[in-house]
Amino acid sequence: MIESLFQIERDANRDSVIHRIDARVKIAIAFAAIIALVAVPYSTMIYTVGAIFFAFFCILWCFTGLSPLVFVKRALAIIPLWGVIIFFQIFLKNKYYTTYDVVLSLPFGINIYAQSIEFAFILLVKFAVCISFIILLSSTTKMQDMLEGGARMGLPAEFALALGMMIRYLFVFGYMFRKMNETLKTKCFDAFDRHLSYRYRLRQLGYMIGTMFIRSYEQGERVYTSMLCRGYGRESFLFVERKSLKGPEWAFLSFSLLFIIVVPVAVWFGQYRFF
Repeated sequence: MIESLFQIERDANRDSVIHRIDARVKIAIAFAAIIALVAVPYSTMIYTVGAIFFAFFCILWCFTGLSPLVFVKRALAIIPLWGVIIFFQIFLKNKYYTTYDVVLSLPFGINIYAQSIEFAFILLVKFAVCISFIILLSSTTKMQDMLEGGARMGLPAEFALALGMMIRYLFVFGYMFRKMNETLKTKCFDAFDRHLSYRYRLRQLGYMIGTMFIRSYEQGERVYTSMLCRGYGRESFLFVERKSLKGPEWAFLSFSLLFIIVVPVAVWFGQYRFF
């Protein structure tokens, strides 16, 4: 997990047309796409809207210079978080349908409904496309740039300060964890090695977690003391320099937002007229 975090930041430090775009533009596009997809009614029109949005995402991803395998790996890594939610929808009834047709009956009175399967696929499309834009944002925008972009867009100063501290020391503790993990590997310790005693493995992992906790506490105390010596107080906030968007960035943002708004509306009107 730590290595994945480092790799995401390394990818975000690469240079491409999408990487050079201001973080505010990418944040606005990602949030607009997510809001538009969430606002689309739970009907089969989501398949058309989702396909068009995903095609737009693919075009943007091609300009990042990143391999498609990078996107696939990160998308698959998130499946356990939302895949379970989608899977259980096939057993449940929801408010979007009035009648339900049983496809398969299981023991203990559990039924799988055709309408619930359709609803699960609709959720799948929404989740997949929304996650795609989040992956695009995280893979092309450095954490510090994302923080500064959010602050320029009106993120409260308290949140900006807290997130700034988290970002600044997240990688420090990541390096600590990796160093401790490499030390254990040099001693041929593997937490999943069944040849070792379970109690011994549990004790070593407990030592590592305890050491990380103590180091985190000590590091936090040192940093806080240093900040007080440098004038930090209750009224202190993270300074973010003002920065205006360039003409091409305004044009790209306007086109993207217009595209994201027009596509669902056009699909909805087309479906309404057809029926």
